[in-house]
Amino acid sequence: MLFEVKGLQGQHVPPVSFSLEAGEVLTVQGESGVGKSQLLRALADLSPHDGEVWLDGAEQQAMPATEWRRQVGLVPAESGWWADTVAEHFPGRPSDDWWERLRLRAALWESPVDRLSSGERQRLAVLRALVLMPRVLLLDEPTANLDRDNASAMAEVLLGYVREHGAAAVWISHNPEEVRAHARRWLEMKPEGGVLHESV
Repeated sequence: MLFEVKGLQGQHVPPVSFSLEAGEVLTVQGESGVGKSQLLRALADLSPHDGEVWLDGAEQQAMPATEWRRQVGLVPAESGWWADTVAEHFPGRPSDDWWERLRLRAALWESPVDRLSSGERQRLAVLRALVLMPRVLLLDEPTANLDRDNASAMAEVLLGYVREHGAAAVWISHNPEEVRAHARRWLEMKPEGGVLHESV
C-alpha cells in the first residue's frame, strides 16, 4: 500500500482513515468548514494531529518534515508566493512539455508574480509541486479558478502524473462530475468523521 491513514484527527479535522494504492485518486467532498483543507494540512504534516500516516511503509513522524513534504506534496487552494518572479519559486526551469500540457505561456517564467492571474497562479502552483516528483499529491480544489478548457487540461496532467509515476492523490472537489470522473472512491467529510463511498 502506498499511502495509509489510520485514525487521523485534529482540532479541526474529524476522524479519518483510508488507504491508497499506487495509481489511485481519492476525491474528498463535504460542507464548508468541515475540515477538508485542514485534513490535507495534517496529511502534509503542517498541523498538529493524532493518528498515523504512512508512506510506502514509513511513518510520517519517523521522517524529517522537509523530506515528508517533498514526497507528500500539498497544493493549497491559495498558493504561497514569497519572491518577486515566477522563476525564483522553482529549483530549475520545468520542461517545455509541462508548460504546454498546462496551457501556460513560456514567457511566464520571467513574469512578476503580482501580474499573474488567479488561474495562472493555480496552474503554476501545481507545476511547482510536480517538478519535485512527489509520491502523493494533496490537491485543494486545483481546478477551482480555471475555465473549462484549462480545468480539463489540469485534470489530464494530474491524472496522467498519478498513472505514469505510480503516485497517488487526495483531491478536494465540490464538483460531483469531477468526483465521478477521477476516482473509484470518494471520502465524504462529516463533523463526526470521514465516510468512504464507491463512485458510481
